[in-house]
Amino acid sequence: MSDPHPLLRLLLWLLLAYPLLVMVACAFQGQLLYQPHAGGDAYLVTPRDRGLEYESVTLRTGDDLRLDAWWVPAQATRGSLLFLHGNAGNISHRLDSIEQFHRLGLSVLILDYRGYGKSEGSPSEAGTALDARSGWRWLRETAGLAPDEIVVFGRSLGAAVAANLARELKGEARPAALILESPFRSVPELAQQLYPILPARWLSRFDYDTAAYVAQSEAPVLVIHSREDDIIPFAEGEAVHEAAPEPKRLLVIGGSHNTGFLESEAAYLAGIDDFLTEEAGLPRE
Repeated sequence: MSDPHPLLRLLLWLLLAYPLLVMVACAFQGQLLYQPHAGGDAYLVTPRDRGLEYESVTLRTGDDLRLDAWWVPAQATRGSLLFLHGNAGNISHRLDSIEQFHRLGLSVLILDYRGYGKSEGSPSEAGTALDARSGWRWLRETAGLAPDEIVVFGRSLGAAVAANLARELKGEARPAALILESPFRSVPELAQQLYPILPARWLSRFDYDTAAYVAQSEAPVLVIHSREDDIIPFAEGEAVHEAAPEPKRLLVIGGSHNTGFLESEAAYLAGIDDFLTEEAGLPRE
């Protein structure tokens, strides 16, 4: 005999399952946002495996944690770059980018956020802000660089961290430039797009409001985004660019979220090179 009320049973099941789904999504927000590769064997390779000399650096945060970082100086440098990476992996996964920045004549300080790689602690929104400040402080105080010699760069989640740092650096303390690759407007807005069946905008415990941060930055801004980005829609990058004050540029590339900078390498490097010369005032190598 067939079930006389299959739709009713399905509706009841959905009514019971949906609140559970919401609770699970709420409880595991941190694990969805932060995906570190950490531990004593966290680094797959080092810059030396690519023929790059580097210095292992320990940064001290404002709340007294030790972060692991690499200082990778370029031989002929036009400036230095503070690299704030995305939400997954660690600094050893970013050697392709470090090589590209070297080709642009930039020395690189790349750090692992708390809980990533060999850095102490656990990641948090307030914590990543402190981590970025520790990198800036090292470049200023230990490396002895002037603000107008430093480019702040952030990719994906790191774009939010970079924009938040840049908004705090005003006047003569502002960096030479702010480069935001594959940024999102904010976590609540992105989460609502990624999980449309959930009230993600209201459930989010994280802000990372890149659009609001960049609107307060005084540094020249370059937003880089792929139309084919499979994780963060291109419209998010457009919105961040729209929020930024002048001078600003939008560099449109192709390719996926994680490999667009390689798939569009020629246009990517040329666009950054032109921006650094024409807007940031850094001499062309």
